[in-house]
Amino acid sequence: MEQNSCRTRYPLLLIHGAGFRDLRWPVYWGRIPAWLEARGAQIHYGLQDSWGSVETNAAEIARRIKTICAETGCGKVNVIAHSKGGLDARMAASSLGVGERIASLTTIATPHRGSHTVDRLFAVPRPAFSAAAFAVNNWIRAVGDKRPDFYAVCRGFTTSAMERFNRENPDVPGIFYQSYGCVMSHPLADIHLSMANYVVSHIEGPNDGLVSLRSAQWGERFCVLRGNSRRGISHLDAIDLRRAPLTRRRGEHVSDICEVYEQIVSDLRQRGF
Repeated sequence: MEQNSCRTRYPLLLIHGAGFRDLRWPVYWGRIPAWLEARGAQIHYGLQDSWGSVETNAAEIARRIKTICAETGCGKVNVIAHSKGGLDARMAASSLGVGERIASLTTIATPHRGSHTVDRLFAVPRPAFSAAAFAVNNWIRAVGDKRPDFYAVCRGFTTSAMERFNRENPDVPGIFYQSYGCVMSHPLADIHLSMANYVVSHIEGPNDGLVSLRSAQWGERFCVLRGNSRRGISHLDAIDLRRAPLTRRRGEHVSDICEVYEQIVSDLRQRGF
């Protein structure tokens, strides 16, 4: 372990995706924060709602960035965002006045171009979807969300909504944008996402169980995470859901998602961020 390999010029801001919150336990990012901190990283969290719309969460992210800069005197932050968190961060940077306080924006498995699979889901009559959204909102509000909007979040993943989002939220000059996409090798690679992976594969091609490679691509640099085992890397593996290396077979090199994040942050350090 190189002691300061992740000691970047600006602190890291980790932004979670939909359906989760930044809780003390369980930690959304698994072992990743401790791994990075052991190598010199300074880490902060987004603290936005789990099912808030992109607009409301982006406002929370913008406030959070201003607070971090004011409290630490750092001037800027390096944002690393997973899934929908990448959209929250992009809107905060482009439309809410904090672009000059972001040095880099790294997205991991973020649906930048929406989902054709979600397009098909919205063929369901709206009353049925709205009823489900009402139930989810009430439950999520009970566990801490301030302004949940399950329907708006899901509608925001359609390809037409993301086309509009991308027009209205162009990249900010001066921010280094990069993205990572993940690929499951087969539906049984992650039991939590087996059916979703199967469906998305038939509609959109290679994916991580939720987000296709094409949709995950954004910015100056794009990398595909496939892992070195028969499983590949799923949408949930990308945030260390299993809290363990991805490969444990004898004779195989151990692949750990924490090492991927270490490489990401080390690269940001080398770029002067």
